Amino acid sequence: MYVIGYLASVLIGLSLGLIGGGGSILTVPVLVYLFGVNPVLGTAYSLFIVGATSAVGSVSYFRRSLVDVRTAVVFGIPSIVSVFLTRAYIIPAIPQEILRVGGFVLDKSMFLMLLFAVLMLAASISMIRPGGKRESKADNGRKFGRFPYLLILIEGAVVGSLTGLVGAGGGFLIIPALVVLGGLPMKQAIGTSLVIISAKSLLGFLGESNFPGLDRTLLLSVTGFAIVGIFIGMKLSQYIDGAKLKPAFGWFVFVMGIYIILKETIFA
Repeated sequence: MYVIGYLASVLIGLSLGLIGGGGSILTVPVLVYLFGVNPVLGTAYSLFIVGATSAVGSVSYFRRSLVDVRTAVVFGIPSIVSVFLTRAYIIPAIPQEILRVGGFVLDKSMFLMLLFAVLMLAASISMIRPGGKRESKADNGRKFGRFPYLLILIEGAVVGSLTGLVGAGGGFLIIPALVVLGGLPMKQAIGTSLVIISAKSLLGFLGESNFPGLDRTLLLSVTGFAIVGIFIGMKLSQYIDGAKLKPAFGWFVFVMGIYIILKETIFA
């Protein structure tokens, strides 16, 4: 299973490099089902893996001036704060046994995986749905005049909370927000999104560095394979239109989300 897990880790980075998002949504399922990591610990691992991979991927966007620093700061600050608060207070506050109905028990691990599955379904719909008009929406967004600080702050806080809960980068939420609210062209939105994801994920992980049972060897190994994947993805993006691959990857994420729901409930 470890060999399959490392191959899947490459896919995480490949997706980030090729289509600008989606890969991080696979990180927790890969850790839990292929490496046998506890879901709560898996969300902590995911923060580092997603953050480090996104940081590497964002370098080339910086070099090409495809990062909007103002938007990254306005979106990133509430995201980082939300990640810290969620990991420090909300995750520990979730009881080990949440609900018991007859023989069915909804515990903390199952709750996090089901929440993650719902997020995967939402992400898949975002990727499957045609997005050809986003670029024109970005052009129109610049005509609004004022920079929508409040809306971007709120969106940043919401995405940060989700990141803290399930360990996903939230690129499928960030990129549309940057395009529609921030008025950024798609490529600049992707570059800015990678910076935001890397900052909030890595800073969020700092509070997890002394997490009991943290396997640094596994963590660094998966991260290394994901980074290899993002390099491959960025190289392939020069020859392959990532937008055309996004719907297919979206359907894959959709099937994975359904699989997690069935495995955690019916086939547990």
